[in-house]
Amino acid sequence: MHIVVLNGSPKGKYSITLQTVLYWEAKFPEHTFEVLHVGQSIRSIEKDFSSAREALERADALLFSYPVYTFLAPSQLHRFIELVKASGVNLCGKVATQISTSKHFYDTTAHNYIRDNCHDLGLSYVKGLSADMEDLTSQRGREEAESFFLHFLFCAENGIFERAPRAAAPYDSVLPSRRDAVEKSVEGDVLILTDLEESDTALAAMIEATRARLPIPTRVINLREYPFSGGCLGCFRCAVSGKCIHKDGFDTYLRETIQTASAILYAFRISDHSMGARFKTYDDRQFCNGHRTVTVGMPIGYLVVGDLEAEENLSLVIEGRAEVGQNYIAGIVTDTGDVDCEIDRLAMNLTYALTNRYRQPSGFLGVGGMKIFRDLIWRMRGLMRADHKFYKKHGIYDFPQKKPLQALVMYPVGWMLASPKVLAKMGNKMNEGMVAPYRKVVERVRAEQSDEQGR
Repeated sequence: MHIVVLNGSPKGKYSITLQTVLYWEAKFPEHTFEVLHVGQSIRSIEKDFSSAREALERADALLFSYPVYTFLAPSQLHRFIELVKASGVNLCGKVATQISTSKHFYDTTAHNYIRDNCHDLGLSYVKGLSADMEDLTSQRGREEAESFFLHFLFCAENGIFERAPRAAAPYDSVLPSRRDAVEKSVEGDVLILTDLEESDTALAAMIEATRARLPIPTRVINLREYPFSGGCLGCFRCAVSGKCIHKDGFDTYLRETIQTASAILYAFRISDHSMGARFKTYDDRQFCNGHRTVTVGMPIGYLVVGDLEAEENLSLVIEGRAEVGQNYIAGIVTDTGDVDCEIDRLAMNLTYALTNRYRQPSGFLGVGGMKIFRDLIWRMRGLMRADHKFYKKHGIYDFPQKKPLQALVMYPVGWMLASPKVLAKMGNKMNEGMVAPYRKVVERVRAEQSDEQGR
């Protein structure tokens, strides 16, 4: 097979992910590998797509190779996918798969994003490999990489591909009709962050209607107008100082103009199963804050043009991002239903969240994600000094070994549960003992309420 490797890493030949591809190239010399450094060369590809087109056309198989950046692939690879679709190049029937490297923080959503776009392009897709950044340096990691590639070849030869999902049903976009403005009676600063094109009247209408119905002052920042000099380079220069290597001033702008808001509403049109390449540039460039959840407690919301219900992966990204950052989603407005009603609900809920400082506790998506970050920063604390300082200050290092007494107590409990005679004698005492601390809390509250009523 002639395999064209789409290297989405902005580091080009220094990509860690690419090293596994080179391992395959050395291990399987009967196949040819042609590497396109699309992440590093995205600006030149934007100017002239012809070389990329020729490489895509001569490929038997496409291999997407990239590091996971903020829940998805790097913004440079997002942009390349946009260019591929805009070019009209015919890829139907060609085989595709992917390899990513990460610490497994939302690698699933990154893979789903690439898979969904492969299906859009008519590619026959084989489930990809999500590797740990250090896998290739271990015997087990090399064995897993080799096993994966052999399975990919087997699937390609025998036509074993993932079934493409049904195409989303068309819908009629519903524009807001209620424009009567309410009084700005609540203190705050709601930022509406968007990637608004001049011609996008639907998104513009949703933004204006939301501004009118919110009883809180609002302002709009259009990322399309910000002079980004490029996407995140993954250089880690910001890990110690928090200062981005790019000279476009975005790190300062982010901290002083965007993150100073009381709440943020993200307004976008669904593009290629994401919020679009420019929003992804914004997300990736926020790495100047490292892995620090600096907007904890900030309510957020979404104004979306597009059928979000048909975008399961994008919905998961939105939910996961909020849970990891401990941001309450006050509402998601789409143009597929009763837009006026949804905007009013968002306005009411956002106002409540701000005035009552409401914070919704995280579930698995947030707790699990932060435990991965906790372990990562602890191991790399010598490099990621700002993250380490932040995690120490906010008590994020909640390692289980910090509770030795709790672990020791479990030994006698386990011994009792392993003995049928002890269990028979205990009867329901085990359950009574487990629930006792919680009952004390309830009884204390009841007593407090009784005293309150007595007064």
